Amino acid sequence: MAYYVILSKLTDEGRKTLKQKPSRIFEVDKELKAMGVKVKEQFAVLGPYDFVNIVEAPDNLTIMKASTEIGSRGSVRILTLPAIPIEELVKKLK
Repeated sequence: MAYYVILSKLTDEGRKTLKQKPSRIFEVDKELKAMGVKVKEQFAVLGPYDFVNIVEAPDNLTIMKASTEIGSRGSVRILTLPAIPIEELVKKLK
């Protein structure tokens, strides 16, 4: 499984949804799981993004499909970054 960092920013529509139903966040986690993406950590943050998620997925195509599906709804803008655990990086650099 590969790791990814997902930075997300709510749209106006997304903020309305979150205000009306905060638990919607957990429903999205379940939807991601059904698409083969496991949410490892999730944080609400201040600044240019609203959320930072650390996820695992089997490959780039799986995460691309999930990001496209979630992003196509119009409630969130997503930036997905592949992440390499430091231990793996050190091994490769030796």
